[in-house]
Amino acid sequence: MDKRPILNKTISIKDLKEFYWLKEELVKFCRIEGLKTTGGKIEITERIENYLRTGEKNLKREHIKEVSKSKFDWKKEKLTLQTTITDNYKNTENVRNFLIDHIGKHFKFNVKFMNWMKTNSDKNLSDAINQWKFIYSESKNSKAPKKIAPQFEYNNYLRDFLADNPNLRREVGINLWKIKKSLRGDNKYSKEDLNLIDKN
Repeated sequence: MDKRPILNKTISIKDLKEFYWLKEELVKFCRIEGLKTTGGKIEITERIENYLRTGEKNLKREHIKEVSKSKFDWKKEKLTLQTTITDNYKNTENVRNFLIDHIGKHFKFNVKFMNWMKTNSDKNLSDAINQWKFIYSESKNSKAPKKIAPQFEYNNYLRDFLADNPNLRREVGINLWKIKKSLRGDNKYSKEDLNLIDKN
């Protein structure tokens, strides 16, 4: 069994990618090496990989903020069903209250809806309400399990373990995760992981 290496600037890219690291460990590395610490786990790992490969402290593709053309104030302006979604749209309390008035108290911002708002600056708030209702209805009728973002490896692992082993206790899955994350390789659950219990 390969021993987990130390995360410092001498680590190989292979070891960086094949072992599990907490976000805190990745951020600590960035602070020591003078890299940016912002972003999610995947973004930070890419930044470290780029640094190990090239010695550069910033990824070339790190975004340059686009300047919004619209000056519409989503915090204060009076909103109507005909209000056009602008390129500087923001999810404000003003928008939330407007949408609650037109949809009901069950209204909540969700990722799909927020992404739709960001990419539909030619539409208006009436269109937005229809889109929210469509997304809400789709999610209520869907029997598929909710997607967990890839950076939440522990949550994904435990969910897949419990789905595959309904008769085993959650604690078994937690213990398996602790073993799996210390090993080289991916951190996805597989049926063979149950063999790890016998070896430890």
